[in-house]
Amino acid sequence: MYLDAIVVIALVIASFGWFRRFSKFIYSVAIIDIFLRLINFIANNIGIKGFDKWVNNVFPNSIPEIIDKYTNGIVCTIIEWVYIAVMVFFLFYTIRAFVRKKC
Repeated sequence: MYLDAIVVIALVIASFGWFRRFSKFIYSVAIIDIFLRLINFIANNIGIKGFDKWVNNVFPNSIPEIIDKYTNGIVCTIIEWVYIAVMVFFLFYTIRAFVRKKC
């Protein structure tokens, strides 16, 4: 029932404990969310019968979907804004890495 939320929370906590740097934690959260979005896009557009249903049952569409699924009200709003802040940091770190990269 709560398996998708438990797995994502465990991955986020494990990445925070493993990397210890804030920037790497931000990258790991973004990687998890991008992976979930990609796997669902591929499953929905690949055309294999039954594969999309299996992926949709096993994997959530994104981290915000998990937040919306298991919380509501002010708690949901606060957690979603924290998620948005994490994505803003991810965008900042990505742009900074792009600008620093000299070709």
